[in-house]
Amino acid sequence: MTPSTSPRNPWLAVAAVALTIFSVVTTEMLPVGLLNPVAEALDTSLGTAGLMLSLPALLAALFAPLVVIGAGGTDRRVILAVLLGLLVLANLASALAPTWHWMLAARVLVGFCIGGTWAIAGGLAVRLVEARSLGLATSIIFGGVAAASVLGVPLGALVGDFAGWRWAFAAMAGFSVAVLLLFLAVVPPLPVSGSATLRQFVEQLGNRALLAGLVLTLLLVVSHFMAFTFVRPLLSSFSGFDGQWIGVLLLGYGIAGIVGNFLSGTRAARQPARVLTCIALGLLLTPLLFASLGHSNLGGALLLLGWGLAYGGVSVGLMTWVMHAAPRAIEVATALYVAVFNAAIGLGSLLGGSMVDGVSLLANLWLAAAIAAAALLLTLVMQRASRTSAVVEQG
Repeated sequence: MTPSTSPRNPWLAVAAVALTIFSVVTTEMLPVGLLNPVAEALDTSLGTAGLMLSLPALLAALFAPLVVIGAGGTDRRVILAVLLGLLVLANLASALAPTWHWMLAARVLVGFCIGGTWAIAGGLAVRLVEARSLGLATSIIFGGVAAASVLGVPLGALVGDFAGWRWAFAAMAGFSVAVLLLFLAVVPPLPVSGSATLRQFVEQLGNRALLAGLVLTLLLVVSHFMAFTFVRPLLSSFSGFDGQWIGVLLLGYGIAGIVGNFLSGTRAARQPARVLTCIALGLLLTPLLFASLGHSNLGGALLLLGWGLAYGGVSVGLMTWVMHAAPRAIEVATALYVAVFNAAIGLGSLLGGSMVDGVSLLANLWLAAAIAAAALLLTLVMQRASRTSAVVEQG
């Protein structure tokens, strides 16, 4: 068992960990709401500007398992504090970026912070609260991912619209400093008695339930980010919204996503496969309906709200499945999940950028829908397997 020091206020410590994850994932998502102004200011195309999202995501996929293996027996509190400090520097570098290559360099550092932070923090609930509260604590911590995924974009867009994109990154740097101070104040030392090994990662790849969850993660996240990376140009050129409304619309998306997170979280503990089926169906219908009904302000706004509702449950739904699939290797399983999730963000952004630059926004929506359809089919298989497993256990 991993040693730990009980925090004086465990729920405040859980909140600090959730805010830590919120900070790194918000930083990861920030460029989505700022794509147009950053591309214009740094003289690059929209498709190329999508690298601000895809590059750190792909690097996070690489760094997640490497940080977990390389961390060895180092106190997890120390590692997370260092990663938060690096996140502050990365955001400041982005805010001051004079050229496109400077921005890319800053986003490389972001990728390192994302991979390490999410992989280590994701499994900390078990060390901060009693066993009977583990489900709620895990939901809160991964609620930081959901909140960042759905609120990070609109908040960044709002700050960017009113003060400029550089101030959006600067504000994120300031917020990360505040989170670092809170983290150091309320999270106790988190020593470990052992360390993850490459062999453990290989062994978990033979876990069929976990592998199904990882493949589903790939499909759902690729589908979503193919389209969502370009949500700003989609709303402006497709649905006809003026730039001043984009931030407000994305804030509505974020609120819908928070609702989706809690709706999914309360049900995923009992029926994760069924929850994931509903999410996959929502992410299939969204691009299909956007392609046919999104050509008006009203249609675009309503579909964006539905999009947020569906995607809001992705992180908690998938992580619940992963934890059920590998209860004795949570840190290793979490690192694999983070790696696949972030690789899927990068792959989705790259694929979407290629489609947008080479074909059209509409073609990108159709391809995203096709991938979501494959995800839906997989969830149906997972549901059937879950029912079969339950029958065997009862027998």
